[in-house]
Amino acid sequence: MSGQYGLGRGKQHRPVGWGARPPHQSSLDDWQLLDTQQAFDSVAADYDGPRGNNELIQRMRVSLWETVLNTIPVGSTLLDLGCGTGHDAIEFARFGYQVEATDWSPQMIARTQSRVALAGMESRVSATHLGIHQLDQLQGQFDGIYSNFGPLNCVPDMHVVASECARLLKPGGHLVFSVIGRICPWEVVHYALRGRFKRAAVRGRRGASAVGMNHHTIWTYYYLPREFYRVFEEHFALQSYRALSLFLPPPYLVDYYRRHQRRCRRLGWLDDHLGGLPLLRNMGDHFLIVMRRR
Repeated sequence: MSGQYGLGRGKQHRPVGWGARPPHQSSLDDWQLLDTQQAFDSVAADYDGPRGNNELIQRMRVSLWETVLNTIPVGSTLLDLGCGTGHDAIEFARFGYQVEATDWSPQMIARTQSRVALAGMESRVSATHLGIHQLDQLQGQFDGIYSNFGPLNCVPDMHVVASECARLLKPGGHLVFSVIGRICPWEVVHYALRGRFKRAAVRGRRGASAVGMNHHTIWTYYYLPREFYRVFEEHFALQSYRALSLFLPPPYLVDYYRRHQRRCRRLGWLDDHLGGLPLLRNMGDHFLIVMRRR
């Protein structure tokens, strides 16, 4: 599953009931996983444009790049979970990493393969149609595993993912994940001011929420950082986590960013310098978490 779908969160949102299972338990049927796949298939052709890449998305993307570079030595082998159209995989290949890129959307994988060929990176990037819920089909071991912009939020059973990541990661290797958070002050205020109180509170729901995109549904779980880490702690030690887009608006409010660029530069400074502080790091559109294999 590819990430970066925040731009569509304001449209066709159909939340699941409060009685759904907790985030760490499987509650998605095959047809729901297929609907998520079809949602990303339907936007793959233009996902390299504004739908999947704008100034705020790129700023968050660079945060993950820098974290990987500072955590995993250049030249290492990386596994990309939910690669989308391959932006991250190609960038890491340019830095000198060897990347196995995976995604649940066959159309996203086709776009990745095309972009890899265009960049002349076939020797450094391989792209495979594989969902994160299918990691048991993958062999080998990697020095690092990363996932950007929330593909992990679409996985039905995170305990299985944690076990598979432990199998696929070398001892001492690192996970670097960008995950959609449960508490996004910008989102709450944005929708509450418009009288859309149910929409403002949707991240607080337990279990899967239905997020509409292109007449399809992306089935999404939201997490607090510690809630997310608890699923991994048997095999992994927590290294750090920080908020992404806490003071800055989330990517789907990029029009606000463009109208108030001077103000947003100051907000970006606050994100960079305060986003890792206790309490504040538990909020934001996403959080960036780093874990080490025990």
